[in-house]
Amino acid sequence: MSTSNESSALPSGFVALVGQANVGKSTLMNAVLGVKVAIATSKPQTTRNRILGVQTFPEKGQLCFVDTPGIHDSHRRLNQALNRTALQSLEEVDLVCHLVDAAAIHGWQRRTGRTGLPPEEEFVMHKLQEQKVKAVLVINKIDLVEDKLKLLPLIETLVEANEYIDVVPVSAKTGENLDRLVDLLLDHLPEQGLLFPEEMLTDQAERFIAAEFVREQVMDQTRKEIPYSVAVEVETFRENEEKDLLEISAVIHVERDSQKGIVIGNGGKRIKAIGTKARKEMEKFFGKQVFLETFVRVEPRWSENPRHLNRFGYE
Repeated sequence: MSTSNESSALPSGFVALVGQANVGKSTLMNAVLGVKVAIATSKPQTTRNRILGVQTFPEKGQLCFVDTPGIHDSHRRLNQALNRTALQSLEEVDLVCHLVDAAAIHGWQRRTGRTGLPPEEEFVMHKLQEQKVKAVLVINKIDLVEDKLKLLPLIETLVEANEYIDVVPVSAKTGENLDRLVDLLLDHLPEQGLLFPEEMLTDQAERFIAAEFVREQVMDQTRKEIPYSVAVEVETFRENEEKDLLEISAVIHVERDSQKGIVIGNGGKRIKAIGTKARKEMEKFFGKQVFLETFVRVEPRWSENPRHLNRFGYE
């Protein structure tokens, strides 16, 4: 057990996880925390908010991850708001982890016969250069690259495109090299003592966490435009002490009647499946039984409406 003097000398700080959509930012944070705090799906723009995840390593230090939406080029009002959230986070942290998907870049190079970077990655690079941030390059998904020697030219290409204080190849999915990444990040953080209590995991409200678990299942179980036209709002979140359970009601907002029908599904099968899987995630996170009700409402063009974007926490 460390004394207060030893604790005050431990490295700690805020580390932003940035990059394109689907490079594994949320998966990496969840893996280091050992708890699912941020939802993760195979769909782009799964993360829509700045999410804090805190992990304390006894006698080593504290990492305060700031998970951010994927940086991408878009003219939609919602997507522009997500970009602002990601880029503003860079101004408030001690260090940045720029995550790239090694397998996706290799796939693009193979398909196009080119050796540079995809336009989407160049867009992210440009934004990071504008911000002039102190960044660590994290090459993620190395478990999907069979020939690890192919990582070397990729690293060279990325390092030539931007300045980094360090480079770490990892697999957030398998855990490969995550311990090394943690040590490296702590080495680059100031010795200022713990910023949060040791037991703290996130600053997000329980209502937000519950809403995200519902949205995750909608994204997983629907296709095409549906995941990007959905916002989830928790209207009721209360603890029933008599029954020792959480009572939660969540509203899934969509933009068109046709989308409402897709989310509900034939005979209500899809909305039932969404509720069942979301409830199981909630029970794992909150550590108690959950009674979950879900409803679907049509909110026309909410993703282009400043009032609704503000209401749902995106602006």
